Amino acid sequence: MIIVTGTKRSGTSMWMQVLKAAGLPILGEAFSKDWGETIRDANPEGFYESPLRQGIYFRTNPHPRTGAYLFPQATRRHAVKVFIPGLVRSDVAFIDRVLGTMREWRAYHRSLQRLYAMEHRNRSALRGEELPPPCHVPPALEWWSENYALLSDVLTRGHALHLVAYESTLGAPERIVREAIGWLDVPGADADAAVAAVRPELRTQDDRAAEAPPVEGDDPSAAVGPEAAEVFDALYARVRDRKGIDGPFIDRLNATHEALQPRIEEAVRAVREERLRRRRGTPQAGEPEEGPADPVGEDDDAQ
Repeated sequence: MIIVTGTKRSGTSMWMQVLKAAGLPILGEAFSKDWGETIRDANPEGFYESPLRQGIYFRTNPHPRTGAYLFPQATRRHAVKVFIPGLVRSDVAFIDRVLGTMREWRAYHRSLQRLYAMEHRNRSALRGEELPPPCHVPPALEWWSENYALLSDVLTRGHALHLVAYESTLGAPERIVREAIGWLDVPGADADAAVAAVRPELRTQDDRAAEAPPVEGDDPSAAVGPEAAEVFDALYARVRDRKGIDGPFIDRLNATHEALQPRIEEAVRAVREERLRRRRGTPQAGEPEEGPADPVGEDDDAQ
């Protein structure tokens, strides 16, 4: 399959829309469950997600309810969104080409917080009561953990990866989209329609806000520290500027991950324990599902 991957809020939905416009068969719905009512404003053109976003492996293929099986050879030209943790657990037989997108980590933090607030507000309104606030891993730690996992998986299993920056796609769709469509090498793909599918006017947040002073109590760098923040910036700059990742920089990435790993593990543990506590307790009516945002490495196919 042609896998579109990245963190949440990194442009994966936009790329699914681009590939759909290019004429590729798409696996996934524009709006799943109640997303059309709760988080449509975060992505008016649709998310195009399916259970396969958790990975293409034994728990999702065959389909757990219908039993339908997707065969590797029959789906080589199909495009599917698989978030980074799902890519890591996907069977390699289904991974033909990986189109990855990365968003600047401060902008990612603010976009994800906005999505959480929107989802919580709208679900509470739909159900006529104030629901318990969702609990999540700090976005900066999630951004790092997932993007580091993407690079590690590519280096280990040797996927064909084309990685682009979200900001670059919006700023120069003619160049970035045509280059990606050419790299995918799908016969008959409509590059003109693909370029036209990038609509910056639908953008719900200006990433230049990442350069503004953080709101008090909402500084994404607080979860990682200044040294790690410098590495995050350097990684994104290399993707944005299409620079290679050489040996010395890989060593720097590894050292940063080793330093952050205890914080990541503790954050994931805290979220899982809180969710387990809520499930074991007496939940309030309509207690919210954790829709489009899961803890790092969370394996929950019910979502």
